[in-house]
Formats: sequence, C-alpha cells, structure tokens
Amino acid sequence: MEVEETADSYHSLEIELVDQNYGVTVILTYSVFEESDVITRSTKVINQSVHPISLERIMSNQLDLDSDDYTITTFHGTWAREMERSQAKAVPGIFVNDSKSGVSGNRSNPFFLVSESHTDEDYGNCYGFNLVYSGNHYAAMQVNSMGKLRILQGLSPYHFQYRLKPSEYFEAPEAVMTYSPSGFNGVSQNMHHFIRKHVVRGEWRDRIRPVLLNSWEANYFKFNESKLMKQAKSAKELGIELFVLDDGWFGSRNDDTSSLGDWRENREKLKDGLKGLADKINALGMDFGIWVEPEMVNENSELYRSHPDWAVQVKGTDHTLGRNQMILDLTRDEVCSYLIDEMSRIFASANIAYVKWDMNRIFSDTYSASLAPEQQKEFSHRYVLGLYRILGELTKRFPKVLFESCASGGNRFDLGMLCYMPQIWASDNTDAICRSEIQSGYSYGYPMSVLGAHVSGCPNHQTLRNTSLETRYEVAAFGLLGYECNLSELSSEEKKLVEEQITFYKRYREVFQYGDYYRIKTGENGIYQWMTVSQDQKTALGLFLQKNVKANYSYGCFKTKGLAPETTYHMTNRQQIFNIKEFGDLINMISPIHIKKDSLAHNIIAMVKKMPGEIEDNTACGDLYNHAGVKLKQGFGGTGYNEEIRLFQDYASRLYLWEAVQR
Repeated sequence: MEVEETADSYHSLEIELVDQNYGVTVILTYSVFEESDVITRSTKVINQSVHPISLERIMSNQLDLDSDDYTITTFHGTWAREMERSQAKAVPGIFVNDSKSGVSGNRSNPFFLVSESHTDEDYGNCYGFNLVYSGNHYAAMQVNSMGKLRILQGLSPYHFQYRLKPSEYFEAPEAVMTYSPSGFNGVSQNMHHFIRKHVVRGEWRDRIRPVLLNSWEANYFKFNESKLMKQAKSAKELGIELFVLDDGWFGSRNDDTSSLGDWRENREKLKDGLKGLADKINALGMDFGIWVEPEMVNENSELYRSHPDWAVQVKGTDHTLGRNQMILDLTRDEVCSYLIDEMSRIFASANIAYVKWDMNRIFSDTYSASLAPEQQKEFSHRYVLGLYRILGELTKRFPKVLFESCASGGNRFDLGMLCYMPQIWASDNTDAICRSEIQSGYSYGYPMSVLGAHVSGCPNHQTLRNTSLETRYEVAAFGLLGYECNLSELSSEEKKLVEEQITFYKRYREVFQYGDYYRIKTGENGIYQWMTVSQDQKTALGLFLQKNVKANYSYGCFKTKGLAPETTYHMTNRQQIFNIKEFGDLINMISPIHIKKDSLAHNIIAMVKKMPGEIEDNTACGDLYNHAGVKLKQGFGGTGYNEEIRLFQDYASRLYLWEAVQR
C-alpha cells in the first residue's frame, strides 16, 4: 500500500539501478511532500533475467547521518500498555526495532525518532520515521567505525523469502521520513499533517467524527435487544450520535470460545436481527454501527467445520490457539473472496454507518497449504497483501461507512491500516491515567484525528482504579470521544455531567480532532499537559493532569504553545463541581455540629450542598501565554478552601480554553 498523492504539492524522483551480471533492476522512488516536510521512499525489484530469483532481504529506506551524537526513541509495550516511550544512545553495534508477530505490533510500533543529544519537545534536530505497512517490520540503527549513523527500515527479514519468476517484480512498503529543527513537536506536526492529508483518504478524511457509545464494557456478551435499546435511549438523551454493537451479536457467541466465522444474527439476542435493531436506533436519531472480526475463526463454528483447511496451521502438527481462535488464511484467493462477499452481505443488510474491524491475536503458525514448500516464507507478506485486498474492496463498496481498525487495542496501529480505515482504537485499556501515557506516546507520530478514546466506568475494568468522571472525559476528549459504560445506570447528577461534557466536546470538536497538537509535559513528576490549537489560531484547548498530589505544593502554571503571538486571548476553564464528601471529616472544621463521616447527615448535606471549583479568568496576548504562561489559581495546600482554591487531588485534571478576543 502506498500513500495517496493528492492535489497538494509533491514531486517524485525515480532512480534506476541495473545489475547486468544477474539481470536485476532496482527502482528507488523518492516522493517529496513539501507542505508536510515529508519524504517517502520505496524500493521495487524487477527480475529481468531468464531465471527465477529469491529475495531474502529487502529494505525500503536507508539514511546515513554524518555524526554519532544521536538518541533513538522507540515505542514499546504490550496489550493495555501500548506506546511506552523508550530512549537509547546510538552506539557501535546494531539497535533493532522490529516485529515478528505477523502484525505491526504493540510491542514495537514501526514509528521511531532519531534526535541529536539534548533535543527536547521544542528545540533540537530531530528525524522521524515510519512505514506504510501492517505486518512484520524492521528498523536498524548502527554507528560505524567512522562515527556515522546508518538507519535502515523496511520488511522484517525474519522468516522472509520471496521468489520472483522472470519479468515478475516485488515492491517493498513505502517508508516515511521527516526532519525538524524544532524538536519532537516539530516532527509530530509534520507527521500529523502528512497522515491527515496523504494517508487517511476517502469521505472521512477531513470529516469530524461522531460521539459514540460502544456496548462492550456495559454488557460484554450478555445482552438482548431490550437491554441495548434502554442504553441507546439514554445515550440519545445525553447527546450521543452513534450506537455501536460490539462482540456477541452473531452465531452462538456467548463467550469467546465459539462462532467466529458464523456471521448470522443471534435471533435470541436480536429478535428482529441487525436491520431491526438498526432501524430502531435510527428512529431515535442516532447512527448504528457493529463490531466484526473477519480474519478469525473458532474451532467451534460452522465455518471451521465446513472449511478446516482455511485456518492457518502448520501441516502435520497440532495447531495453536490465541484467545480460543485461529487465523483465516488470507494468502488464499478463495478465503479473501469469501470474506469480501460475506462482509458485503452484512454491511448491506442494515443501515450500518460504522464498522469496528478487530483482530485479537498474533501469528504463532505461519504456513499455508496453498503455497509450495519453497514459498512458505512468503506467507506473512502475502497475508498482509490479502488483507489489503479485502479492505480495498470493502471500502470501495461502502465508501460512506466509517471504519475503525482494532487489533487487541493498538496491536496494529500503523499507516497501512490508516490507508483504509480513518481511525484506530488506541488501546483496550480505558483507564484515564494509563491513557495519558498511551495517548502521549501515540501523539509523537499520529494525529488525534485517528485516535479512538472512550470514557468507561469505574472502577476501571483493566486496572480497578477509580478516577473522576471529569478526568476520564478530559483525557478522552483529546482524541475521538466515545463512551463505553452503561449510561442508563448513571445517577441523574452523572447524566447531567455527561450531557454537559458532550455539549462542550461538540462545540470544540474540530479543534480537538484537527487542531495542531503540542506536548507540554509528558509525565514529568506525574504531570501531563497537552494543547491543541485551531488551524486559524483563534481557539485552543489545554489539558492539565496530575497523577499524585504533592503535599503543600499549591503552585500551578500552564505555559502554552502555538498561540498567535500578537493575538489577544481570553482564557478560562471548564468549571468542575465537587462533592463535599471528598473532604471527609474535615467538614467538622466548619460545621456547627459534629458530622460523622458517611453518616446519613453527611450524605444529605452532600446531596444539597455542592462545592463549585475555581474559575480562571485571564486576558493576555498569545506571546505572554506562550513565554510566561499563566499562573493558575492556588491549589489546596492542607488548610482552607473556597471557590478561588484549585482542588487538585490524585488523578485530577482541568481543561482550559483560550479564545481570541474580537476587536
């Protein structure tokens, strides 16, 4: 898959290299995307001899830097801990960032950075790299004996070989590289612009994304139409625009042990099928979406019983399972054709506006009965090509559907998937504090307009941590906002708050999704500060999140980035309302009678007496906000509280707003 060459300015250069001894031609294509400050490079190998040849290693890109004073930044993790930033000094020896799992991977994302020592978010020479590919990738960096750094990136050579008959050719995935003298934020700005304009495509490229409710964490596999409709009605009342039915709607799917591959509605759960449910959701005034996992099959399924040979398994050995499922062999044309037809049938069966395309395991077996013995090392790459064939056809047939990619969360968060699906579910971990690190990691190479983020229930299902509804929302707002909890079971107070949250997000949604994004703090002393600025620099939003309270530290400052220096801005914040019970038995410091903690009297007082939080009210020029920052209202320091005090507890956050003053 290659990036899209739009009407925006670009130039391409092809360099043809010919090996006359072996009859092999290599074409190197460089494309320059001036508006994004990005260069892409791809490699094409043509067999012009009369004999077959075997490719055992092919890179998409090579770049040599005339120094060894560099730091390598990569992003690693696992399920629920995606995009943990790691830094290492470039030294003699080979540093490798790769994936061997068959997918681009949550263990090592294909995006990485190379920067001069002492580079920070805003200053220093920095290079960014990525690969337009969704399978096994490879990047290697090595300081040579002359003190230079060589960077290679492309397909992983692990278990790879590709045979080319005479006149056949092989195209390696397109590599992406950018440079900025303005540190990590500079590279991020380039990558964000490039992805928005040249990778994401189709009707959803520049469209704002809807606020959705996903059914998963509220129900898992236990639901029926009546239960879903109750949740959908509550969602509509609060301003939700899209209701998404997640796993469990098909076959005999009551847990993860069966029915993948059997894409027929479970009529015990959905008495009127997908169409009936979609029509009812549409009648409420919301769009309807579904979850699918087409690349997978359970042993306990009609599809597997009919076509056991379609499942990926090594001949003569016991096959392996992951999450009780096997992978369908997308190197086979008949499997790809079947999935295209079957998914087309489903997507056309109802008014489906959104599809979440999941993939919940990695490859442990890499073998296809349809490939000759000498072709088995082609399996991993051919699988990706088969996937792209399916996605290409389905997105052509259903251009108005909003597709979201998912792979155990962020296990396939890459530019290849973004060529077909304009957004990706960032992580199955919906904990706001974990998400602050995860979303910061993604922001280095990917824009907020592609990043799915949801508000879930508490205690959180992945960590059992309790965070406020406000913190969960304010973190998720810096992405594509959704909710993943039972909205019908919220208290009236919580419902009112969610309605206010959604109203605020819709008002500034274009800034959240398409503004220029800046990292200000990324976890230093437990503090995260992010900012997004509208393209016209008239509106900006900033997040201030704190992991843990530091006793008697009442000072807080927010130094902005990206505001127009000579423009005057009014700065305020989303006011939060606090429950008096958060002060525990400190209530007795002001109460004329003793109030026992958690007593009936304590609960009644908490119901009738609310504590409005502080409101910031500042007007200054952008230059002042950018360089001096704004001193926030004094934080709670152990004594005294009023509406001018910033109550900032463990896992607290604030969302700040800057708007240009009209003259």
